Amino acid sequence: MDRDFGVLPGAAGMRVYVTGVVDRLTERNRLPFDYSVASLRLVDFMVDGLRRGRPERGQIAGLLQGLGAYTGEVIVRRAGAGWVDFGAEQRELFGQPVGIRMPDERVWNPLGKVVNRFERGGPEESVQRLYLLLHGRRRKAAAPIDQTAVCGGRIG
Repeated sequence: MDRDFGVLPGAAGMRVYVTGVVDRLTERNRLPFDYSVASLRLVDFMVDGLRRGRPERGQIAGLLQGLGAYTGEVIVRRAGAGWVDFGAEQRELFGQPVGIRMPDERVWNPLGKVVNRFERGGPEESVQRLYLLLHGRRRKAAAPIDQTAVCGGRIG
């Protein structure tokens, strides 16, 4: 059931790794892994199908890893995130060596989200929902200081 997706690279190698994942997932069928937000629904659907078969997580760890990497790459491409290598504390917390950093500096774990979808199921673990919750959130920039308001009138 598992496919050999190889060793997960560091952040710098994730785009190439995900390209290989997509090639392997689509080599025998025409699954629409096109890096669109809509394709994340396919990830949810595939993980739900895996859950119904009730395999041990170890039997499908490579596939879950590949689907998680694909999920992260969609967020990178569509929401302006970037891949990051996790430090030791983050690796322990997330159980993964890499994740994504959003433009607002928050760090997320799409690989772990796919594992959670497999282990727990349910709409709260949807990777498509994760994207919809994350994309577009940006840290609010401080408003420029209006010198007339600060000084009570014009300067000069």
